[in-house]
Amino acid sequence: MKLLFCCESYWPHRGGVQEVVRQIAERMAAAGHDVSVAARSHPDRRTDVHNGVRIHSFDISGNLVTGIRGEVDRYRKFITEFDGDAILIKAAQQWSFDAVWPVLDQIKARKVFVPCGFSSFYEPSFKDYFRQLPNILRKFDHLIFYAENYRDIDFAKANGITAFSIVPNGASEVEFGRNRQREGRLRNEFGIPVDDLIFLTVGSPINAKGHETVEQAFRQVDFGAQGATLILNGNWPPKRLSVAYFHHILQRLANLNSRRAIELFRELGVRGIISRLFPKPPDERTRLAKPSSVATAATQGAAVVASASRVSVPAPSAPKTVLRLDLPREKVVDAFFEADLFVFASKVEYSPLVLFEAAAAGTPFLTVPVGNSREIVRWTGGGWICPAEVDERGYTKVAPAVLAREMEKAVHSKDYLHKLGEAGRRAWQERFTWAEIARSYERVLRGETVMSPMISEPAEVTAGG
Repeated sequence: MKLLFCCESYWPHRGGVQEVVRQIAERMAAAGHDVSVAARSHPDRRTDVHNGVRIHSFDISGNLVTGIRGEVDRYRKFITEFDGDAILIKAAQQWSFDAVWPVLDQIKARKVFVPCGFSSFYEPSFKDYFRQLPNILRKFDHLIFYAENYRDIDFAKANGITAFSIVPNGASEVEFGRNRQREGRLRNEFGIPVDDLIFLTVGSPINAKGHETVEQAFRQVDFGAQGATLILNGNWPPKRLSVAYFHHILQRLANLNSRRAIELFRELGVRGIISRLFPKPPDERTRLAKPSSVATAATQGAAVVASASRVSVPAPSAPKTVLRLDLPREKVVDAFFEADLFVFASKVEYSPLVLFEAAAAGTPFLTVPVGNSREIVRWTGGGWICPAEVDERGYTKVAPAVLAREMEKAVHSKDYLHKLGEAGRRAWQERFTWAEIARSYERVLRGETVMSPMISEPAEVTAGG
């Protein structure tokens, strides 16, 4: 087949949407299909072909609510003149989907759309957007959802749309290797004691992914005589004013919905919005008594570790340590294998890849009920849910004390954690590798409907085993 995948951004940009498209596109190309991707230009993209996938770059940004800017006409011409078999567009509320609304009837190829959760569904500024959306969705030949029950699939069903498939997310069999085990490299690199429990959270931007909440909870956990290290991995802002810092600011501002930004300014004020956008970097004065090991990791590993800071946490008995890191991808995978528990306190998600990656590493996970995380717990058997509230706009908020109580179970339920890890790893090997999932996408793009049997088991587990 000749295929075109459209998404807001693509390699070398890293993010959940981009990673899913890349994993599927590269496997389609490896299977012999002619695969292209249309995405936003990226300053570090030095080639138009990556791992067999041809990349067409467009200087476009925005969405229908904030306004679409750039090469809109060129993109519409490109997509309506595409002479292939199928086009897949990933995610609503961004330009690669919103810009084609006026020309959908002119597209000749089979049209497949992945709504990707409708993160702004409850935002007042998107009310008219979602009022128009049912008629737009009906112009597609097929939809793909990641969840059996979530706001996007519920929206489609409520509007009488039945041409859809359910295909879950997953994790890479290349990165997480079926025979791969813990190797201890990360412990050695950062001087983590061999008997410390390691807690891990991963995600960017760090504020939306709940890093601060996880750290607050970690500080409250009573580990008794058990030492513990928390790894917070994400895009921590630079500590000093620099070109990189201002670039970071511009990136964060560009990601804000303009109307939402106005609402936040009114709600939080100038200081509040700055604090929300740019969390305070680690305090140099609170490093542990072994600063040399941290300095070595941050300096010698400059090409490997973008930033590393170690923060001591006062504890009545055994020490706790917080490492705030921005690791390259291969080191993030190492961290998944090293961790004893993956902790996720994100505020808004659809179907978080990191939970599948924790399962792939055989690492049990504790997650708030964000996105379809309840389903992922049930499908993989690899973790449990921490109680949390969901506000009127659909954002999940967990109290640090509640999260701390659940994290504390890791100290007292090590056998149970081991069982969760084994169950998650087994489920991933059988049903949630990208190789398996790509075959489902291939069937949909050919014209079939997939109600994937891979998501029907095992039964959900609860904390305490």
